[in-house]
Amino acid sequence: MRHFLIVFPICLLAGFGLLLAPFSQSAVTRFTVGVVGTSAQLVRLCGGQVAANGDILSNPMTGYSIRVEDTCNASNVTVLLWAAILAFPATWRQKIVGLVIGTFALHVVNLVRIISLFYIGQHEPTWFEFTHLYVWEAVIMLVTLAIFWTWVQQMDRSQNSSRA
Repeated sequence: MRHFLIVFPICLLAGFGLLLAPFSQSAVTRFTVGVVGTSAQLVRLCGGQVAANGDILSNPMTGYSIRVEDTCNASNVTVLLWAAILAFPATWRQKIVGLVIGTFALHVVNLVRIISLFYIGQHEPTWFEFTHLYVWEAVIMLVTLAIFWTWVQQMDRSQNSSRA
């Protein structure tokens, strides 16, 4: 437990430091543009009208648009998840599996978040701010914690089965 309490904040600070460092801003911007492009492709796949222009997702029919900021690309909760997994006592193989699967799951949920906010903003604009700032912020944090908790439970099960 002491190891986790020491390593977790160090990993968290290092992760946020790297995320906010000037040399990484172009990579963060490219990633955000990729998230917007993927969101647009998914909306089109389901028959929706959408255009992606950089970090802006817009409906060409109505003119409605949203900008996906660098904190809305799930990078901050990814850093949180990675810090927790890296600080937890497990093998490197287990950590890598947790990082890959956990990051994928987190970003799938974030795509649902962005697409839902795109539609909420168009159809229920009075709910957009509340949903964006409160509902989805809470949900994305809870999902991050649930992913970590699920991974920890899996580590516990694998350790117990290896002892038997």
